[in-house]
Amino acid sequence: MRVFTASLATETNTFSPVPTDRACFEMAFYARPGEHPATPTLCSSPMVALRKRARQEELTVIEGTATWAEPGGLIQRRTYELLRDEILAQLLAALPVDAVILGLHGAMVAQGYDDCEGDLLSCVRDIVGPDVVVAAELDPHSHLTPKRVAASDILAAFLEFPHTDFYERGEHVVELALAAARGETKPVISTFDCRMIQVLPTSREPMRSFVDRIKAMQGRDGILSISVIHGFMAADVPEMGTRIMVVTDDARERGDELAERLGRELYARRAELAMTMLGPDDGIDRVLAVRAQDRSKPVVVADVWDNPGGGVAGDGTSLLRRMMERGLDNIGVATIWDPVAVTFCHAAGEGAVIGLRFGGKAGPRAGEPIDATVRVIRIADEGWQSFGPSRVTLGPAALVRIEGTGIDIVLNTNRTQTFEPDIFSNLGLDPLSKQVLLVKSTNHFHAGFAPVASEIIYVSAPSSYPSDPRVTNYTKLVRPIWPRVDDPWAQR
Repeated sequence: MRVFTASLATETNTFSPVPTDRACFEMAFYARPGEHPATPTLCSSPMVALRKRARQEELTVIEGTATWAEPGGLIQRRTYELLRDEILAQLLAALPVDAVILGLHGAMVAQGYDDCEGDLLSCVRDIVGPDVVVAAELDPHSHLTPKRVAASDILAAFLEFPHTDFYERGEHVVELALAAARGETKPVISTFDCRMIQVLPTSREPMRSFVDRIKAMQGRDGILSISVIHGFMAADVPEMGTRIMVVTDDARERGDELAERLGRELYARRAELAMTMLGPDDGIDRVLAVRAQDRSKPVVVADVWDNPGGGVAGDGTSLLRRMMERGLDNIGVATIWDPVAVTFCHAAGEGAVIGLRFGGKAGPRAGEPIDATVRVIRIADEGWQSFGPSRVTLGPAALVRIEGTGIDIVLNTNRTQTFEPDIFSNLGLDPLSKQVLLVKSTNHFHAGFAPVASEIIYVSAPSSYPSDPRVTNYTKLVRPIWPRVDDPWAQR
């Protein structure tokens, strides 16, 4: 059996002031055919899983390009088209193939392309014809469009948020695709529009139990796969919103019924699914209360919306500044994106004491820059952190301490949210030595930081992220959706 695999992925915040070009892909992750490392990235798990299968059975794997850009604003049209055409040319050269298995994200938007994944999958289908299996792994924070469903035999998204199962689900997609290519199954995709948008963390109830039930259903009674497409509220595209996707073995009616039943259940519980978020001062009050009771571990504070994983710059200062105004000290911050400040720190060198302006550069919602005298504690030509089995680059990075305080800040050049405590320790800072850890992430940090935290506090601070879909200026979203309307089912 011959299988072609490639990966082209990013998550696009169409409201972000940070444009995405080819340099963004090359800085974050770009591997030519055969150059992919042994460990997977968030959206290239099928490639690594296929290598493993090829060592176990008669399977010829032809690898194309694998590339990922950190979430940001609209992709430059030429960048998307060149990367797409690069992969399509590699597929043409690989023919004939029995299956095409791609690692995608699902929320990629370029200038002139609201549905990049649908466009890519349609092009793949045009090349290989109707009889070759086309499959892809998706991030749940994506948009499930009719175009990509029509072009695919198998689609499956990660089930966990934080995405601790991205490699497991890559293996899942590979297994389903190979079975279909062998003629053992006839996969059919069913979908249901929940007509809502909500943050759906699986690290807490009731989403935890909902996902556990979904997992137990897979592989039984002709149900091959179930996915919850959470949606990505920071994108102005027609199909934005939450959906259920079910893949059955030639059982369309059963799949349609199950997708609708699960989707209506999710909608009915929409209000109780979201995580609790506090305002900045209430969040700081909670930090102080926890510290008064338990000083054995740091309090972890998530700056939820200044999250580069949602496509914003990640250079916000408002929450850190408020903590400083209220006298909090001994804080570790990861990260503030500021390539200029990093350059200055590298030029000064480790141990230098310099006046530094950092943060607050990408727009008015980022807050004012912080001006401080800092000591350069550590510099790195390439900082990094873990994310499960993958390695995420920070680009050139620096760890600085504001003089006269215990406030240590990781400055980075490759925008990325915070995933694991080793974002601190890789730069020589023991995260357990801090009273407070301030991280820029919505929930992906949870798996890594929960074991070292006395408590995790989610804070909603000012940011350029469109965090309230009730008032976001969507121009392409035309169907009724909660919470923009109270009852989207009453409108047709």
